[in-house]
Amino acid sequence: MVCQTIKLGTECIFMKKNGCSYNGGRCYPIVESCKGCDRVVAYESGSYCKTYCEPAVKWAKGTCNFATHIKKEVKEDNFKLNPLKASKRTVSQRV
Repeated sequence: MVCQTIKLGTECIFMKKNGCSYNGGRCYPIVESCKGCDRVVAYESGSYCKTYCEPAVKWAKGTCNFATHIKKEVKEDNFKLNPLKASKRTVSQRV
């Protein structure tokens, strides 16, 4: 249904016939950590996340998994050599 409370005119899964069914009957504004994210949308009543209704909860235990402005570090696995094979190689090179 279309939101009738804060995000006027946008589709919302929490909007029911008797109003917003989310915790407290409304969406919550973004937190400081959300600034710069592509999912932040500005409405007349403030800036809100278009993916999640309560952004502070997403940031409570670390980074938000919806955040587009944070790049995840990709760890490159170093080449792992089997120790048994490595010891055999050193023995064969000595001979």
